[in-house]
Amino acid sequence: MDSDGPLLMGTQEIRDRLGGVSRQRAYQITTRPDFPKPIVELAQGKVWLASQVEEWMAEHRRD
Repeated sequence: MDSDGPLLMGTQEIRDRLGGVSRQRAYQITTRPDFPKPIVELAQGKVWLASQVEEWMAEHRRD
């Protein structure tokens, strides 16, 4: 982790950044065709580049 935040995000981190959405809602969001593709899929779940997730949120989140 660097001083600007994590470099990688799993589903839990995405849920936290989205304001504590449910697992179901996080799944709906992360499987959207316009959501960034995960960089790897581990036994415990998918992992995304935090910068790509943050960029997506900046473009698609309502204020």
